[in-house]
Amino acid sequence: MKNEINDELTYKIIGCAMKIHNTLGNGFQEVIYQRCLAIELEKQGLGFAREVEMPIFYEEIQVGSRRADFVVENQVIVELKAIIKLEDVHLAQGLNYLKAYKMDKGLLINFGSTSLEVKRLFRK
Repeated sequence: MKNEINDELTYKIIGCAMKIHNTLGNGFQEVIYQRCLAIELEKQGLGFAREVEMPIFYEEIQVGSRRADFVVENQVIVELKAIIKLEDVHLAQGLNYLKAYKMDKGLLINFGSTSLEVKRLFRK
């Protein structure tokens, strides 16, 4: 049941992103897409936090922190980009956030290309 709920959740988030990309297209700064996604998530009635600062640990020692663009329903980390093309480094970054935040699912969404790019992320 939990996977079905999570899949429905990621489906809703991707739908919000698609609406934004269809409306605005590419070419804006990431912060513009962030603000739009907050509006769309709210319209969907989804609970979320934006720019969530999370500690990063190495061998149980905090070595820094990182801000996740969004944490939706305390279940999915959403990282936004506004670049021409997603690269492997962005995927690795997203996967590292899942591991560091001890979350199972994430979405990497790129508004910068002519077609919306979405990568589903799963913690191993």
